[in-house]
Amino acid sequence: MIKLIHNNAKSITRIFNGNKVIGLLTKGISETLFELAEKFPNEVIIWCEKEFEEHLNTDVFSEIFHHDLIMASYAIKSTYLPETIGYIDNLPFVNVNHKVLYPTWQMSTDVGGIKGKVLLHFRELFERAKNFGFLLNSIAKLGQQNGLFCYSAPKLVKKRKSSVDSKLMNTNSGDKFISSPVAFAQPKIRIEAKASSKELFSFTFSHYKNIRILLLFFCLIRYEGRFPLAALILSLFQKKYFNKNFDLSDIDLYSRKNGNRRPTVDVIIPTLGRKEYLLKVLEDLKAQSLKPRKVIIVEQNPDPVSTSDLPELNSNTWPFYIFHFFINETGACNSRNIALNEVNADWVFFADDDIRFDTDLLSNSLDELKRLGADCLNINCKQKGENSVFHKIKQWGSFGSGTSIVSSEFAKNINFDEVFEYGFGEDKDYGMKLRNAGCDIIYHPSIEILHLKAPRGGFRESNLLPWEKDKPKPSPTIMVYAIKHYTLEQLRGFKTELFLRYYFRQKIKNPVVYYKGMKKKWKNSEFWADKLNSDEVKFLNSEKEL
Repeated sequence: MIKLIHNNAKSITRIFNGNKVIGLLTKGISETLFELAEKFPNEVIIWCEKEFEEHLNTDVFSEIFHHDLIMASYAIKSTYLPETIGYIDNLPFVNVNHKVLYPTWQMSTDVGGIKGKVLLHFRELFERAKNFGFLLNSIAKLGQQNGLFCYSAPKLVKKRKSSVDSKLMNTNSGDKFISSPVAFAQPKIRIEAKASSKELFSFTFSHYKNIRILLLFFCLIRYEGRFPLAALILSLFQKKYFNKNFDLSDIDLYSRKNGNRRPTVDVIIPTLGRKEYLLKVLEDLKAQSLKPRKVIIVEQNPDPVSTSDLPELNSNTWPFYIFHFFINETGACNSRNIALNEVNADWVFFADDDIRFDTDLLSNSLDELKRLGADCLNINCKQKGENSVFHKIKQWGSFGSGTSIVSSEFAKNINFDEVFEYGFGEDKDYGMKLRNAGCDIIYHPSIEILHLKAPRGGFRESNLLPWEKDKPKPSPTIMVYAIKHYTLEQLRGFKTELFLRYYFRQKIKNPVVYYKGMKKKWKNSEFWADKLNSDEVKFLNSEKEL
């Protein structure tokens, strides 16, 4: 392990190889970092602000960097980008939970690390970068899109009782505050953003679509009364890295995590009116080289006098236990929660009832989960004739509630929020709950599921919802998700982008009339979202009652 100790990300104070001091280089931090990577390609290169050097938790570094394609940091008192990055990015990687190991490309100069040979892949692009914060965040942003696993890792620093030179929360400040259960004793520590407006716009132009700098500019005017025109113009002269294809395939990816879980899997399938499709799913599970231990099926029919349409489940020919629940109510969230209560295997396969897959799906998935040292695999789900959009294993910004395998250590302790029943967003919400519990979601392009996209049935009914007469925009369940999981800046950016995009998809072309109408639709969505969250609305299970 190589440690580079720096002073406020501006100058190097010491460099260690283990406990041995290496002669200081006279070059800048960024250039020195790449030279260390060239000299020590098989070592993890650690950077650390001198103030926190004695609090490095080196005993767990092997746990954090358990394979070579990991980059991790932890913001103790500073981060590079301000919260305003949320105006143009509403993915989960922006709103970081600092209490757990959390997937994010946002890197702090306070403390962090990356393997030397991985760092060398970025040398040609970023060797001339003078700003250390820009360098680290650019590597992570570009790297994450191309298979680099990037994290905020609280365990990089030890728990301690002494205080650091940080201020307690001031409610009038625009700075970011976090509760830090791992690193420091203060209940609130100010996290200061180092990037200037010029650097924020430069980073945005380099790593996002061009339209995003205009959205950022508009939001800063609209919500903060700022007019950073010079920063906007200067950003147009920066180098572009957005969607740059980057090859990290020569880096071996095999997790060194200790322990081997037993390869046992339970499968949960909610279903409604798709008997023929469901039986084909069961046949695919029957043919698996690694058989599931248990298949938990929640069959729904809203008719109170109905009975099960699946007598085939009582057959003794299935090579696994089938737990069959028949309920006279509908809803994806409720059905999956019922099934989760019966899980006792090591892994849970969340399956849809209209998919098909090869005989090695479960075996290959568990092999890859072990190789990656991951706790959740989002399998590539495609319709017939559809091409894959993403071709690399990567950290995933979403979650497929019908195409994922999750460690039961997490899945058993997390329920689907029934606020989303009969609407949409329960899968994204469940994914956010996984991340906030410390479970990263990994997308795998090479393991595939065919989605037959059955024309009817499944696990939710298409009844008229009580808010449809108010024509809210967005859907109230989407609003619930945004309120639960977005920062203020992300919520404002989401609203602004929605207003702008929808203008070109509707008939009203008078901007004043359109804006007034959209404000009303937004207010209606907030109204119904508040009712959903306060449990004032009780959804009924028959179209007649609705």
